[in-house]
Amino acid sequence: MLRINSHRAYLLMATLLPNQGIKCTTNPASRVCSTGASAAYSGTFELAHKFQTSPDSWVLRFNLPDGRKHLGNDPMLPTCISVRYNGTSEKGEEKVLKKSYSPISHPSVDGFFDLLVKGYEIRPGGGVGTYLNSLKVGQQIEAGLKAERMMHGSTVVSRRWKRIGLVAGGTGVAPLIQIIRICLENPTDQTRIQLLSINRREEDILFRTELDRLASDHPDRFSVTYSLTSETRPGSFEGEAGRGTVEMVRQNLPPPAGGDGSTMIFVCGMDGFVATWGGPVGRAPPKADGTKGPKIQGPLEGLLKEAGFDESEVFKY
Repeated sequence: MLRINSHRAYLLMATLLPNQGIKCTTNPASRVCSTGASAAYSGTFELAHKFQTSPDSWVLRFNLPDGRKHLGNDPMLPTCISVRYNGTSEKGEEKVLKKSYSPISHPSVDGFFDLLVKGYEIRPGGGVGTYLNSLKVGQQIEAGLKAERMMHGSTVVSRRWKRIGLVAGGTGVAPLIQIIRICLENPTDQTRIQLLSINRREEDILFRTELDRLASDHPDRFSVTYSLTSETRPGSFEGEAGRGTVEMVRQNLPPPAGGDGSTMIFVCGMDGFVATWGGPVGRAPPKADGTKGPKIQGPLEGLLKEAGFDESEVFKY
């Protein structure tokens, strides 16, 4: 188990155990038809490797079961899993908790997927991240593949827009890393991507070394800007200050394009963060089984509306 914060560790991990066949059992009865374009998939996944990337965050590698090459059903579409954990409700009663995680690995990687997980203090109704980070190599998690995400009428990301802007609040950067990889690693994709990563302190910036490397390797296609919200910032820090302003939008993201289909801004983070940038996300009524209804984008509000973007140019991830 590695506890180092370096790009070298991630590169090492990218070559470790790619086809070792660490066992994962699946329950055929749990495969149901999803509302997306692919069939849902559920099972137990065994931790193959892990390394620490910040004081409270880890990259965790889980191997896929024998016979399953990719986590998702299309190796060019973003993936997301729902992890199940036997915790407690906010009332302290025993309850199976669920939390969604988007892998940071490209969906086409063979035989595994990587999660970037931040651990929060275990409390009633929470603690899934801390549970995951406490796992030892060889232990298993229960998780299910979620339906492919529909983004303004399509699940496709690569070669769909000329310009992509990404606004990440803290751990919200994790799902956006996969979008970056999908576009940059497609040799026929010329999309220009700008990432704005907003964190409290410099040490809270997740996956910074890897993001900086991607920017260095693709200077004409990818750039990243960091902003810190803490009032005390290191004198050596080069970046923005604050949670967000219209001027920050104009300086670090693609400009609005009048809804002509050439530009998309993705916003990902805690509910309050997303609301500040693009307006709150709603939910449809609960499903028949009592689980939460699907997310609803809701009207565009906040900084991106003030900056002149059209609703069709913003997706609250």
